[in-house]
Amino acid sequence: MTAQDLKDRLLRPLRRELATGAEDKVVAGGLEKLIENLGQPFPKVREALAGYRELSTAERIERLNRAIGLLDGAPPPPHPTPTRGEGVKIFPTFPAQPVSPDPQHPAPDTPDITFDTPVEALPLGPGGKKKLNELGIRAVRDLLHYYPRRYEDRRTLQSVRESEEGQKATVFGKVLSRELVRTPKRGIQLVQVRLMDAWGWKFTAVWFNQPWVLKQIPEGASIIVSGKVQRRGPNISIMVEYFEDEAGEQLSTGRIVPVYPSKEGVGQAFLRRAAWRGLEAFGQIPDMLEPYRRGPGVKGQGSAALTLDSRLPTLDFALRQAHFPDSEEALEQALHRLKFDEFLLLELKVMLQSGNSALVGRTFRVTPEMIAKFRSVLPFALTGAQERVLNEVLTDMQAERQMARLIQGDVGSGKTAVAAAALYVASRNDAQGAMMAPTEILAKQHFANLTKYLFPLGINVDLLVGSMSASEKRAVYDRLKATQTHVVVGTHALIQDNVEFRDLGLAVIDEEHRFGVMQRRALLASRPDLIIMSATPIPRSLALTMYGDLEVSQIDELPPGRIPVKTKVLTHKLRSQAYAFARQEILKGNQVFVVTPMIEESEAEGMNELAAATKLRDELETILPDVRIDLLHGKMPAAEKDDVMERFKMGKFDLLVSTTVIEVGVDIPQATLMVIENAERFGLAQLHQLRGRVGRGGLEAYCILIAGESSKKTLSRLKIIEESNDGFYIAEKDLELRGPGELRGLRQSGMPDLRIGDLASDQEVIERTREFAKAILGADPYLDAPHNALLKRELQARAEAIGFREVI
Repeated sequence: MTAQDLKDRLLRPLRRELATGAEDKVVAGGLEKLIENLGQPFPKVREALAGYRELSTAERIERLNRAIGLLDGAPPPPHPTPTRGEGVKIFPTFPAQPVSPDPQHPAPDTPDITFDTPVEALPLGPGGKKKLNELGIRAVRDLLHYYPRRYEDRRTLQSVRESEEGQKATVFGKVLSRELVRTPKRGIQLVQVRLMDAWGWKFTAVWFNQPWVLKQIPEGASIIVSGKVQRRGPNISIMVEYFEDEAGEQLSTGRIVPVYPSKEGVGQAFLRRAAWRGLEAFGQIPDMLEPYRRGPGVKGQGSAALTLDSRLPTLDFALRQAHFPDSEEALEQALHRLKFDEFLLLELKVMLQSGNSALVGRTFRVTPEMIAKFRSVLPFALTGAQERVLNEVLTDMQAERQMARLIQGDVGSGKTAVAAAALYVASRNDAQGAMMAPTEILAKQHFANLTKYLFPLGINVDLLVGSMSASEKRAVYDRLKATQTHVVVGTHALIQDNVEFRDLGLAVIDEEHRFGVMQRRALLASRPDLIIMSATPIPRSLALTMYGDLEVSQIDELPPGRIPVKTKVLTHKLRSQAYAFARQEILKGNQVFVVTPMIEESEAEGMNELAAATKLRDELETILPDVRIDLLHGKMPAAEKDDVMERFKMGKFDLLVSTTVIEVGVDIPQATLMVIENAERFGLAQLHQLRGRVGRGGLEAYCILIAGESSKKTLSRLKIIEESNDGFYIAEKDLELRGPGELRGLRQSGMPDLRIGDLASDQEVIERTREFAKAILGADPYLDAPHNALLKRELQARAEAIGFREVI
């Protein structure tokens, strides 16, 4: 909420109070209560209206005019209140815990309550345990970390008289009478409850076909109803969407009110009372990070990073304010602390699970002469981004700990050249290197490139793939064992029992998500240094959590002279233009990809993937009768897919129809056009990766996105691809638009459903928690130190909610 919003919230009731004769009836509880709640940033206004209730009418009018004048010309508060999502800019000093909302209900005596205490130890009332258990809440920890999904500002609930026809209103009222009415024509059951608001205005709350509501609303009860307003002359009705009983603690009015995720039979008023009981059971909530807040902090390996920023709120403050905020600013700060904890626990779990990225590895010697010699055989100069990433890799190789680094970048950004330099350094240190690729055609392509880079330097490179004969494989096994082979490139054939390395010092895995965990572990059993390569640019914030056990490098620059692929979005009506253009490209001697999304069984009258692909090929054979067309689909065996791609690369046909993502990194030099049908069904990052399959041979290339559904939203999303060739920018936009859970493959990879954190906007917090987690584990690798006991227990207890993608 901005300063102007706060002014407006104050000005409207003040002006109404002036217009109605200054009778102090505009605001429930009086004008002084309004100023107490909303007037904090405006001390002069608070001073002008102090003691308002005791003033004469003439004095009230004079003070109101003064207050309105101050607000109209008032400067903004010294610190604008950040809205959620703006990021945390200030860290005010916070009280230890909020003031009890109801002096008539002092905190109960609940001795020896801890986070692990079952919720039934709290005074929840009849059926309380069952209700919470239905929501997965079993311990006090679960309850305190069951965060609201949103908040409603009820510091000043409006009078029903101020509600507008057709708009949603939330109104407080006292029950006067109630009845169940059945409509004569349709037999609909209407619960009609007559209510009176705090200003004495009467209205009717209406529920459709919910007769059970009658039992829950006795006459004389105070309730809050929310729903759409209907006005017929002087009669006002609210079509109720939800309601709350305002019995017991005043937790649902006169404050910023939490609204929790719930289910039928578990009401908001109950959840608020339960959260309040959980909070009041503690005099001071224990903080797992408290040891890092004291004095200079816990020392470890000389690192100053082990001292928490003193501006980070305590956990006691954060949990109390997250459930019952005193202000928007306090809520923002509370959520920031809880977000910090969430990412810290995530990073700690990943690092601990993977050996905390601090395993002792081998130390490689690197000299300037060595790197100069490698550069001398390259047919091109490294880009600035390649130089930066190469320096990061070489620094890792010279360190004592095992290197574990992800290198990600667009197709053609030069990841293989950086990996080749690292493999050369390993070889010069009398160690062997291995590069594992997911398919044979990709392995053969890497073999050709590495041979081109390394053979002139005296490095012997071998290939090992499943289609080789037994005698060919045996020869490779013998050369590896005898160290005649310095670098071997292959598929999963590299991890067969017969493969013996004399001394594997560096492993490079291309597109590791295509391999299972056990396959990766088999290659990494001897703890070589590790480089993961990925041609799927993903935002750094996502990479740091998805690949939490790896350092992350980005090659975010394409080599000079690389011609960007020209991209055009077409609606389905203009589809024929795409294939007319395809004919032109083929007549020039070029080749074309046509990609269509996989069709679900329930769609298109039950067509399966093969039938859908075949139908599209048949259609294109009719449209382009003189064009040689072949097919690639997901039902094919891997060897058959490789054969199709190999024949396409050799120019045996002109157009490839594919229902699967074309193999990452495969070069088809003559492919200059990519046509993507129903492009709206793909994620932006996936479209960008598909587009990267063309233009690999230095020819001008094109991509046409055909939108099967052409709404404004769809076309504006696809325009992002049309207007940008920056894979990282596109990946960021994809994350913003769809969220991490929807990005292809990530939910299956064990990405967590974050409760507070936002991967699209929290990169700064992720970077800070990652460094802090490293510092903690650097000093205490297994969290065995006494000062980490609470942190370790919290990590164990919340581990199930923290998912990650395990690489190492």
